[in-house]
Amino acid sequence: MLHVTGLPSRLCDRLTRREVLRIGGIGALGLSLADLTRGRTLATPVVTPSSGRAKHCIVLFLLGGPPQHSTWDPKPDTPAEVRGEFGPIATNVPGMQICELLPRSAQLADRLCLLRAVHTGDNAHSSSGYYMFTGVPHQPMNAENVNPGAPNDWPNFGSIVRKLRPGSNSMPSAVRLPHHVWNTDGSIWPGQDAGFLGRANDPWLFRCHPGSPDFQIPEFSLPGELPLERLAQRRELLTQFDAWRQEADRGGLVQYDGATQQAFDLLTSRASREAFRLDAETEQVRDRYGRSQFGQSVLLARRLVEAGVGLVQVNWFRSPDEPSDAPCWDSHVGEAKRLKTVLAEPFDMAFSALVEDLTQRGLLDETLVLVLSEFGRSPRINAAGGRDHWGNVFSLALAGGGIRGGHVHGSSDALGGAPKSGRVMPPDLLATLFHALGIPPATEIHDRVGRPLPIARGEVLHEILS
Repeated sequence: MLHVTGLPSRLCDRLTRREVLRIGGIGALGLSLADLTRGRTLATPVVTPSSGRAKHCIVLFLLGGPPQHSTWDPKPDTPAEVRGEFGPIATNVPGMQICELLPRSAQLADRLCLLRAVHTGDNAHSSSGYYMFTGVPHQPMNAENVNPGAPNDWPNFGSIVRKLRPGSNSMPSAVRLPHHVWNTDGSIWPGQDAGFLGRANDPWLFRCHPGSPDFQIPEFSLPGELPLERLAQRRELLTQFDAWRQEADRGGLVQYDGATQQAFDLLTSRASREAFRLDAETEQVRDRYGRSQFGQSVLLARRLVEAGVGLVQVNWFRSPDEPSDAPCWDSHVGEAKRLKTVLAEPFDMAFSALVEDLTQRGLLDETLVLVLSEFGRSPRINAAGGRDHWGNVFSLALAGGGIRGGHVHGSSDALGGAPKSGRVMPPDLLATLFHALGIPPATEIHDRVGRPLPIARGEVLHEILS
């Protein structure tokens, strides 16, 4: 959008005030994408690539906190109130077992790395999520229903990728879909935006329903009354105005940041628009990912990576009819039923399909896949048949992008309630993520007052790299 103040009635290149205001109102064309790219920016640091070989990253964020016992770290020898209803299953890696609810993933274990001793020490969704997204602990910890804002304004990992790897085509370098993450009361978790880096570095958020028959991204759809020919005319007008702007903004009359130009590129780029066409996939491929909103979101992530997006974060889909006492993976009540009927199969289908698909397309080695959550679940099942928040220890899975497959890093204690060996903290995880993408964790960004700060203060987990 163009912010215009104090314009004369006619400009030096014969553009009228009405024409200028028409350009200024260009958001009405459906170009709300431009708003996503704005904000206060600082100079992009010079980045010397590290030894990581991943070109892309796909993050699957399982909102709510999956139980480690019924996913990646089964405890078959513990009492029933600890192990739960489900037992372990053998994988295609000798000696490695995961929960029987994930049979497809079990057959791909030779490409997976499991972290079984991840620790945040925070039992609140909002603040523990902030820690996982940023690598910086929330102030204070164990704070629920908090919103973004200082002092908790460290940039999200996608924002840092966008800042340091802005990309060279019309696609943004970091994307979130199918929605942001929020609590039942509507509070938006901190750590999902660019924080002190400014809105210009926010990962773009595409609100969508990829599993719906009439799926489309609203931001990529032109109003019916606006054909591409008219859009091109307005783009030409914008270019003409921009020439005048270069002179006028010296006097403080106009502020133009180029975001509308990128929105035009997105709307008119065939490659960008094609990336969102799930109907271009075969029915077999779509079925393999699962027709759930999450499954089709994961398939969309693969298409976006192929189109050149550097990092895609897929959040577990939170539908309007989620139970308030156990939404998404937040299984306080009736965990076993939720796992069997709603959670495990859609995840297992989508995750295994993604790993297989990337392998077949020759993309797994250059695409880091992370399965993250804000925390895990308590070691003992509660009176309501569920498990409660647990940031003391939980499990994550990684694949591709130079990650060592068929490997387990760290362990939890006998009950799956505390780290036993190989503890991993969020700063370590983010340092490893950046390293895998070829960005040294010591790379510095600057806060609002210009202080240099490293993007991650953890240690790279070299043991899990191939």
